Amino acid sequence: MKFNPLQTYTWVPLTIQEEGETLIDIVEAQGEFVKDSEGNQWIDAIASWWTMIFGHRHPKLVSALKTQIDELDHVMLAGHIHPAAEALSKSLLELTHFDFHKVFYSDNGSNAIEIALKLAIQYYRNHPDFKPRSEFLVFSSSYHGDSIGAMNVSGKNYFNRIFSDLRFPTKEFPAPNCMNCPWGKNVSSCATECLNDLELSIKQNDYAGIVIEPLVFGANGMLFYDKKVLIKLRELATQTNTLLIFDEVFTGMGRLGEFFAYQVAGVKPDLLVMAKGLTGGMLPLGATLVSEFIYQQFLSKDPYHAFFHAHTMTGNPLACSVGYASVKLLKENGLELVKKLESSLRKRIEPFQKKLGKRIQNVRVFGGIFAFEYKETIAEDEYLNPIGKKIREQMREFRVLLRPLGRTIYITPPYTISEESLDQIFLAMEETLLSFVDSD
Repeated sequence: MKFNPLQTYTWVPLTIQEEGETLIDIVEAQGEFVKDSEGNQWIDAIASWWTMIFGHRHPKLVSALKTQIDELDHVMLAGHIHPAAEALSKSLLELTHFDFHKVFYSDNGSNAIEIALKLAIQYYRNHPDFKPRSEFLVFSSSYHGDSIGAMNVSGKNYFNRIFSDLRFPTKEFPAPNCMNCPWGKNVSSCATECLNDLELSIKQNDYAGIVIEPLVFGANGMLFYDKKVLIKLRELATQTNTLLIFDEVFTGMGRLGEFFAYQVAGVKPDLLVMAKGLTGGMLPLGATLVSEFIYQQFLSKDPYHAFFHAHTMTGNPLACSVGYASVKLLKENGLELVKKLESSLRKRIEPFQKKLGKRIQNVRVFGGIFAFEYKETIAEDEYLNPIGKKIREQMREFRVLLRPLGRTIYITPPYTISEESLDQIFLAMEETLLSFVDSD
C-alpha cells in the first residue's frame, strides 16, 4: 500500500504534510534490507538515520532482547539498580579506557545533550571556586537535536529558526570546514584561524561549555574538519576552566574507525554524549559519559547539590541489555568491519568521480561515511534545497533508501553491508545523477 501523510493516523516527522509526499510502508527488515507491504526489498543505505550499525535484527541483539524480557522488563532507575544497566555502563567505560567515571542514561541523543548541558551548568553552581556560568559556545553548522536545550546549542538553521524566541544565551561561531576553508588554508598550513574569534571571546568571558560534534558535523552537511581544531579547543577549554562537550551521537560506536571520534583525534572531552548505534538501532537509548572531576562536585549531603534529572524509562533493562550486546559486537569485530567498509568506499571514489565529472563536488570518505555535493546553486535553506527530495525519490526506482541533506548526498550503511549491496547503491546514485545531467 502507498500512503501520504494526510492518510495516516501518525504525524510523520520531517515530512511536508501534503498529498504529494509518498510514504513507504515498511513491514519487515533484515541485515541491510527492509521490505515494504507490497513485497519490494529496499537497501537501507543510511542505516535508518545512522542507527542500525550491525544491520537490522542482528541475531545477537535479538537474542539479548529475548533473554532480557524473560527476566526483567522495566524498573525505575531512581532508587534502584539492575544488572543490565551496570553491565552496559562498565562496558562503555571500558571502551574509553576509563577516561570517564560515570554513565547517565536517557532515551535519545537530544536528551543526552540536555543532560550534559544541565550537568555543566550545575557543575559551576556546585563548585566552591567558580561563579555560576550558563552560556555555551556553539558552532554554525552544528546540530544536536530538536528539544529546547539541544536546539539552543545547535547553529541557527532551518531546524530551529522558527523557535528563536526560546533560545537561551549562546555565542555562535562559524563552524570549521576543512573542505572549503574560508582562509584558503589546507591541513598542513592551518593554524586554526577559524578559532581566532572564539579564542578572543573565551578569554574575555566565562562560558559553561563548548559544544561540538567531533571531526564531522553530521546533519548539517557531513562537513569534515581536522583534529587540530579539537586540540585547540581542548587547550582553550583547559586554560579557561570551560567544560568541553563532545556530541558523539553520530560519530560514536565505531563510525570513524575507533570506538569514539575523540580517540581518533586524541582529544578527551569532559562530557561525551552518545545514542543512535548504542543499541544497534534496536531500542531507544542515550548516554552521557561524565568525567570524575565533574562527578566529584555532586558528592554532597546537601540535596541542592544533587542532580535532579530523570526520564521515566531511564536505563530501561531491555535497551541496556541490547546495548551491552551491541558494544560486545563492536569490541569483537566492529572496528574491523568499519575499516573494511572504509576501504570499500574509498576504492569507489575514482570511478564515481570519473562517471559524474564536474557535476559533483567534495567526494569524501571517513570511516563508514561516503558523502559529496551535487553541484547546484545553494538554496537559502540548504537542507530544503529541492534537489535533495528529487534525488531521494529517483533513488526509489532502484529500491535504495537515501535521505540527502539538501544537495549533500551521503551514505552511512550498516558496517555489515555486502559488496553487492554497495555496488547497487553506487549504481543507483550514478544512474540517478546522470539522468539529471541528461535532462539539463
